[in-house]
Amino acid sequence: MSNIKHVAIIMDGNGRWAKKRFRPRIWGHVRGSSVVSEIVQAADDINVKALTLYAFSTENWSRPVEEVSILFKLLKKFLLKEQARLLKNNIHFKVIGEINGLPEDTVTLIKETESLTAKATGLKLTFAFSYGGRCEIVRAVNQFQIQNPSKLMTEDDLSSRLYRPETGDVDLMIRTGGEQRISNFLLWQMAYAELYFTPSKWPEFTAHEFKRIIEHVSGRERRFGNVTPQASFQLSVERAENNKAVFVQGVLS
Repeated sequence: MSNIKHVAIIMDGNGRWAKKRFRPRIWGHVRGSSVVSEIVQAADDINVKALTLYAFSTENWSRPVEEVSILFKLLKKFLLKEQARLLKNNIHFKVIGEINGLPEDTVTLIKETESLTAKATGLKLTFAFSYGGRCEIVRAVNQFQIQNPSKLMTEDDLSSRLYRPETGDVDLMIRTGGEQRISNFLLWQMAYAELYFTPSKWPEFTAHEFKRIIEHVSGRERRFGNVTPQASFQLSVERAENNKAVFVQGVLS
């Protein structure tokens, strides 16, 4: 069984994928949006507990107005299309980020979908939209200070005030598109995450590759900065056995 429970994905490369095919960047976003459902289904199939997708960062507001507008429309289209499947598959959906700047009808649809799936006990699916990791941390700190003006903050205090604390720390962060940065994504939650950068651009990313990455990373030894007591003991036993073998060989020769 995989030890990867929370996967975060930076869905990168839509524009470059389209440009390579002499199409406008918007075409890449449209094609990339169709991949989301496939990856959500794959995560659910292999019993991933939480999947967080970086759909739109706070920095993305500086992109051309037409491109930003298309991204909003694609989010709305996804929710309208996938609401029934989310309910059928017992998926708990939530959007994190500063969504007040989104069109009013999109915000209404987001809240409606969140409400409909609020009691779901399966995969925790999160869209990070108009999201920034630093902003999330500052928001949590400010919230704590207002509520506790004379108290020192602990890690638990901060963690509990993040946008979606129930998803916990990220076990694996995947970034498509070949870039090797985390781009202000889930900075607090990724303290001990395994990182995987694939050259596949998001529109060409598949469920097969997703599952292969999970399998590959599951084989990594995650020590969280420590050598486990069992590992240390085993290493000592192996060294003792090797030293014994060398000693015996020396006596016999």
